[in-house]
Amino acid sequence: MKSPFFSLAALAAFVASGLGATDYHERLTLQPLPTSSLLASFNFRSNSSISAFHNQHFRYFPRSLGQILQHTNTKELHIRFTTGRWDDESWGARPSEGYKEGATGVELWAWIDSESQEEAFAHWISLTQSLSGLFCASMNFIDSTRTTSPVVSFEPLGDHSSDQLHLLHGTLPGEVVCTENLTPFLKMLPCKGKAGISSLFDGHKLFDASWQSMSIDIRPICPFREGECLVEIEQSVDMVLDIDRSKRPRDNPIPRPVPNEELVCDPSKPYNTDDTCYPLEKRSEVGWTLSEIFGRPIKGHCPLTDEVGPGAQTVCLNVPDSRTVLSTPGATETKDSRGFSRCYTLSSSTDFDIVVPEEEVKIPVPLQQGVLHAERTIIGHGQERGGLRVIFRNPSTFESVDFIYFESLPWFMRPYLHTLQATVVGNDGISRQLPFSEIIKGIYYRPAIDRQKGTQLELVLSVPADSTVTLIYDIEKAILRYTEYPPDANRGFNVAPAVIRILDQEKRSPIYLRTTGLLLSLPTPDFSMPYNVIILTSTVMALGFGSIFNLLVRRFVPADEPALRSLSLKARLASRLVTIRDRFKSKTSKMKKSD
Repeated sequence: MKSPFFSLAALAAFVASGLGATDYHERLTLQPLPTSSLLASFNFRSNSSISAFHNQHFRYFPRSLGQILQHTNTKELHIRFTTGRWDDESWGARPSEGYKEGATGVELWAWIDSESQEEAFAHWISLTQSLSGLFCASMNFIDSTRTTSPVVSFEPLGDHSSDQLHLLHGTLPGEVVCTENLTPFLKMLPCKGKAGISSLFDGHKLFDASWQSMSIDIRPICPFREGECLVEIEQSVDMVLDIDRSKRPRDNPIPRPVPNEELVCDPSKPYNTDDTCYPLEKRSEVGWTLSEIFGRPIKGHCPLTDEVGPGAQTVCLNVPDSRTVLSTPGATETKDSRGFSRCYTLSSSTDFDIVVPEEEVKIPVPLQQGVLHAERTIIGHGQERGGLRVIFRNPSTFESVDFIYFESLPWFMRPYLHTLQATVVGNDGISRQLPFSEIIKGIYYRPAIDRQKGTQLELVLSVPADSTVTLIYDIEKAILRYTEYPPDANRGFNVAPAVIRILDQEKRSPIYLRTTGLLLSLPTPDFSMPYNVIILTSTVMALGFGSIFNLLVRRFVPADEPALRSLSLKARLASRLVTIRDRFKSKTSKMKKSD
């Protein structure tokens, strides 16, 4: 029998080893963008040892999410909640190379350890249903028709030792991201929005942004060859806020037009009149503060964050060194050697705020431009057939771009690959003749099965330098059963955005782009006809049943026959007495009134 001292010592050693392998970091990066916008990137990262994870010892890792991953044998998970559209031509490259950005609505993919694809899909359904309840989302609607298994579009970022991993991917393009999804996200953080940069989260500000994306990434990592591996969870929130709109007070939430006397017009325009105003371009950047943008300052330093090291620099602002920036006393400022960034170490006892006054900036922060621009639209007319057109533009003048184009189409949207056409046009408008094999280097296609699986299409493409490639292929629209139409069928059906993965061997982190979603109109019946049929049928039934019922039940009497003849002697006498009584009562009442 083991001594209790030995058991307590072993438990203490185990807990100490688990705590030593656990850390937590958070950082907020602020980047002013053109058109009076501000990019705010929140990042939260924590680690947990594999042994503590499997033994249900959670410190920074959320227990609710960890138990779901263990139950479904999920080794790596990525979840995205995204609304809005990223304007890459004005705002430059996407934050985090687009990897933390998802398709409009909800997008998730996971690597599940299973012996067969059928077993992995069963775990996948259990995973989506559990996450649906955890994040208050409609992920339980991700069934087999919305699930795909990409071949080359995604690669695991974690260190996996199993050879039986199955990748499953699902999207909900019509999901509306709201405060119900933000609340579970905050509860998973160690400080839960009470301290640190998470105290800036406000649903009114977050979902009023021009573009926002919430992401959760979970993966196993092995930082050392000899040692225990870790389970890393990284939560991120990226949003683009309109500075003028965000500075609107809470008691005046409705945007109102600027009064005429406050408009700043350009009088040099020939059409400038009393009722026509062209806004004058400002040379100075708009001033702002954290309290104005988010409605509150940062509630001090999160006590669980590392006090030393890179994690201590909690807030970073990407502005030139010449720009005037004021901060709350007690915070330590550190400037970058390049001269375009400064970071702050917060104090745990005082609130933190940044004041950036309005002033003219002569040397703006250079924005990294995107390597590829994509546009996708539905073409054609009619309710039966149509087409899909995708335009890829390479802004580089000396390098071609190789990428993977991934389409996940619903089963009622049937593409015809034999109509696939690819044309190359230079950015100067001159058409170029290139072999089809030099543009499309590989195709993976899995056709749809009606009401069971959607269409999966992956293309390996190459766009030459300073050129635009246009892909066009025909589609056919299926006719659904009347029970398969949603209540808002005339609005259309949401089609998930396409995923683009840039192939670049020099960079370690992958580069991803998402196109905008589509709205597909299908042949829709007139849903008022069942109502008309029901009303007509009810009217006919009422008339027919009423006539037959009257014929069977009602007693018919000739019009010339007095009514008293059909009565018995007793009934006649009773009616006569009642008549006499009524006459006597009426005469008595008249006499009393005359007296």
